[in-house]
Amino acid sequence: MLWLTRHFEEFGYSQGLLSGVVGTLAVLITALLLAYTLRRSSLAALAAGTAVGAAGIAWLATH
Repeated sequence: MLWLTRHFEEFGYSQGLLSGVVGTLAVLITALLLAYTLRRSSLAALAAGTAVGAAGIAWLATH
């Protein structure tokens, strides 16, 4: 979270706090839902959740 705070403007937060928070929460909820569906295999759940979270935040950073 500290890193995210340092790069505040790069993640759409400069366009308004609400849009940045909504985008970030949507990414994190998607990652959690994916990890939950794969809960039988904890390694796959962790890897998939991490990958989706990182990809979503990277997408937010570039768009």
